[in-house]
Amino acid sequence: MKTKRHILSSRLDGKYASVWVSVLAVVLTLITSGIILLLMGKNPLTAFYSFLQGCGLAPKANYGGGSGMLSDLSDFLNYLAPMLLASLAFIVGFKAGLFNIGIAGQMLLSGFAATVIVGYNRSLPAGLAKPLVAVIGIAVGGAAGALVGFLKYRFNIHEVVSTIMINYIISYLTGFFINNHFVDMLTRTSRICSPESRLTLTGVQIAGVNCKVPFGIVIALIMAFAVQFIFERTSFGFELKAVGRNIKCAKYIGIGVGKSLVLSMTFSGVLAGLAGVTYYLGYTNTIIPKTLVGMGYDSISVALLGNASPVGSIFAAFIVSIFQQGANYMSSIAGVAKEIASLITGILLLYASCGTYMKMKAHSVILRDASREEQRKEEET
Repeated sequence: MKTKRHILSSRLDGKYASVWVSVLAVVLTLITSGIILLLMGKNPLTAFYSFLQGCGLAPKANYGGGSGMLSDLSDFLNYLAPMLLASLAFIVGFKAGLFNIGIAGQMLLSGFAATVIVGYNRSLPAGLAKPLVAVIGIAVGGAAGALVGFLKYRFNIHEVVSTIMINYIISYLTGFFINNHFVDMLTRTSRICSPESRLTLTGVQIAGVNCKVPFGIVIALIMAFAVQFIFERTSFGFELKAVGRNIKCAKYIGIGVGKSLVLSMTFSGVLAGLAGVTYYLGYTNTIIPKTLVGMGYDSISVALLGNASPVGSIFAAFIVSIFQQGANYMSSIAGVAKEIASLITGILLLYASCGTYMKMKAHSVILRDASREEQRKEEET
């Protein structure tokens, strides 16, 4: 037992400690969720496997006409794209010491602007409409993020407070315009966008089944590696990390702290804007008035599970998206309310946020064992 404890501690205190912390967080989440499902009288293995089936990562017993495993997988990738972009948005702010709670609002504002300006313009060809949607997402999201950064720098308004308030403003303001000008009277959501403006191709036949081709997943993967490169290889990334680690030291070495705060939130908003257009003009193709998408908050758990690493967030987003996207099928198969997916995500966030404690505890165990071993050798001599 002691040997196993020492091996685990050495993993959590070694070179790849962050990876092992994430793995341990996932394992603990599955164990905890399994216990909860058992207490509910459900089979955890059946529930977890149905999550995979709902995402196209495992075959279902049967499929409807024209659909198949590839159909579910394409839907999963369509959902994964904005989730990854939203987590990158949080990571950029987090690296600079900022906690961007406004990702959901920035997503909504960008998606609404792109929908109204491009989505309802039926005369634009796809070759122009799709890039324009992305540009609007970048511009609107960046402006929303820059406002938060400016309020932080100029008036020292905490970003958590300002983003929460701005979220409410965006939610109700866009809801007002949708309900009064752009509502679909049948669904009570916004009218759907033109196929030319949508960032997802629908009705594509692959291997004889209907699939969706999400352009967003390509954008998300490119941005993940681009953000990783910026933080590891550029002076801009170094300045953001320096401000996030020690703002007084950053000032001392001549870094423009105010500029860095504004730029970090602008960059965060840009990524949130891209997440918004890939979600509202890709995954859903409609907007529910006065509703902030939960993905904006789930992205925090993704970022923490990925240890605030852009590349690590790819795998973290993959895991969290499995629970969120596979929830409906799991509910029908296992007979569990689909809200259990949000519970599992919350448990995952709880364990992921304990990463620093896990590393500290592992380091103390290593030091204590080394001290005991040294004491034992002294006693033998």
